[in-house]
Amino acid sequence: MTPSTIYGLKRVIVVVVPLDVEMIERLKQIVGAENVLVGESLDEKYARDEALAVKPCMPEVVVKPQTTEEIAEILRLANEKRIPVTPRGGGTGLSGGCVTSSGGILLSLERMNRILEIDEENHVAVVEAGVTLSELFKAVEAHGLCYPIYPGEASATVGGNVATNAGGMMAIKYGVTRHFVLGLEAVLPTGEVIKTGGKYGKVSSGYDLTQLIVGSEGTLAVITKVILKLVPKQKAKITLFAAFRNLKNCVKTVPLLLKSGVTPLIVEFMDKLGLFGMENYTGIRVPINEPVREEAEAFLLIVLEGENQEQVYKNAEVVGDICMESGAMEVFVPSTERAQRELLELREKSFYAARDSGATFLVDVVVPRSEIPKFMEYVKEVSAKYSTVITGTGHAGDGNIHLAILEPDRNKLSSILKEIYLFGKALGGAISAEHGIGMEKRELFLELEDHVKIELMRRIKKAFDPNNILNPGKIF
Repeated sequence: MTPSTIYGLKRVIVVVVPLDVEMIERLKQIVGAENVLVGESLDEKYARDEALAVKPCMPEVVVKPQTTEEIAEILRLANEKRIPVTPRGGGTGLSGGCVTSSGGILLSLERMNRILEIDEENHVAVVEAGVTLSELFKAVEAHGLCYPIYPGEASATVGGNVATNAGGMMAIKYGVTRHFVLGLEAVLPTGEVIKTGGKYGKVSSGYDLTQLIVGSEGTLAVITKVILKLVPKQKAKITLFAAFRNLKNCVKTVPLLLKSGVTPLIVEFMDKLGLFGMENYTGIRVPINEPVREEAEAFLLIVLEGENQEQVYKNAEVVGDICMESGAMEVFVPSTERAQRELLELREKSFYAARDSGATFLVDVVVPRSEIPKFMEYVKEVSAKYSTVITGTGHAGDGNIHLAILEPDRNKLSSILKEIYLFGKALGGAISAEHGIGMEKRELFLELEDHVKIELMRRIKKAFDPNNILNPGKIF
């Protein structure tokens, strides 16, 4: 091991040991030869995730275990030989968290995809980490229940969502992933298996290891099973789309909605450039009046849910009135279920619209929601200063802002990001709300975050992973 220093803090760098033929054979013995990919059998998809600024890196080998015991054996072997192991779910992350930084083993959990139990009495699902959100949604809905965490990509896996503490559009009402994780089964880098939590909502029995592992981005343990809280499925929904002349009026509407006693399921904001980009990408056009389309600078997408249509219609009237009183130029309510679904699809495709428009970086800042107008005004200034196009969308209800930056010059991009993140932190925010640090934000995180906290995180990492084999190069 070779000690090094970054920002005055000691860290340990893993010494990468190339995998030889004997090691490959041992991996094949553990999971079966057909579940070990090397050489020409490696698929390019394993070299990347959806991060825009992370360089693809092909692992030396992809291993696809199907049981916790197989994962434990792989990690014991890797720990003994000091071989880096990178856990991977659906590969839909946006920070490079499942991309290998130094070759080694890529541990794909795609075969660990069983829904083990849906407990209707306790409103709980027990699933393996490789279960996709689409599979989970379908399974719990058949029981009249709902798992309300939807980060916008149904092919994402539960394990990946837990690893990044994924959020999404419904966080304003239900919270984020960690609010629904009751317990875990996980394998430590040493090969030891731990089980945390259970089918209960509260516990005060020592350190909360469940929540320590949630959001740890695969750096502390490999999540194998998750106990998830479920909620009853609501029977009625309605969607509203409000156009505002400026972002300040748009965002100030949100606390007024919450004070009214109506808790929306979704409250998303988007600026004009972001909306037009999404319309161009999807081919879906929001049917608002042309004069309003020309003058409006910001928009709110609001979804309400309830036990019946009468309830949601009544709440929609309250929401519409509040929007108009706050300066909305128009509030549009789609008349068909398909039209409502199209509005949601429009917002769900914001990342792909930005990527296809040439975005080179996607910012995932969070600030107190009251500070969104101030933050976005600053972004406009930064955009003008660097002659760069920056579009904005986000979860207005919880202050999570997604900026798509179209700036191919890496030097300019680095300066833009630093200014934006510094201002966000000055407003009481953080540099990532739901995508995680991964590799993409690592250097800025280490520079901007409290160094005492980072040193404590390093000590926690060392306690879990003394040889630094698990997802090295992420966060630290």
